[in-house]
Amino acid sequence: MKQCPNCHGNVADYVPVCPYCGVALAVSPAGSAQPAWSGPQQSSGKATASMVCGILFFFWPFTAIAAVVLGHIALSEIKRSAGRLAGRGMALAGLILGYLGVAFVPFILIIAAIAIPNLLRSKMAANEASAVGSLRTLNTAMVTYATECPKIGYPKDLRNLGPGSGTEQCAHADLVEAQLGTALPVKHGYHFSYTARVDANGLVTGYALAADPVTPGTSGIRHFFTDESGVIRYSTRDGADVNSQPLM
Repeated sequence: MKQCPNCHGNVADYVPVCPYCGVALAVSPAGSAQPAWSGPQQSSGKATASMVCGILFFFWPFTAIAAVVLGHIALSEIKRSAGRLAGRGMALAGLILGYLGVAFVPFILIIAAIAIPNLLRSKMAANEASAVGSLRTLNTAMVTYATECPKIGYPKDLRNLGPGSGTEQCAHADLVEAQLGTALPVKHGYHFSYTARVDANGLVTGYALAADPVTPGTSGIRHFFTDESGVIRYSTRDGADVNSQPLM
């Protein structure tokens, strides 16, 4: 073992160039004939990790950065080990895959920036279509209920339309699914609210039924409204009402 005259780092006798500062060193004749490392080589864990991260890029793009960093560290450690560490090929493979991944990440981000809003719009459109379909189902159930329960008129609560136990048919008419037959239904990103209009004789002569997105701008954009007329109306701002634009 010798010491570098420039940086005073400890260097093996047979190493001709200081791995710390790059200064040329004198090599003894005996040292020049010695092999770099006479013991068994150890595989560099960072080289393996670099190659694995490079492969994982195809499943998770951001591992490419880790592949590049680990690859450079592994090559540096392998070079300084004077043959004690193996894995240069894996480190190079990780670097190549990592740099390819880094070059490809901007394209992935561009595709994501285009695809994600489209997927969100498609999801909102599906939620809105489901809300309109549920309102139509409820309107039909309202008319059926009023026909079967003339002494009550329209239901006093949406729970009267859903399934339930008991012998009184008008308490649980079983005209809609359980998800809609609750006091405040929530379905496919929309919550529904119901208001019954009762006359002086206690007969429910009309109703107002609204469907609003649970998270406006994410689960849906349009707000919907309907009443005993059966016309479904919508608004893209606040809650819809009887004066809103009818749905065509």
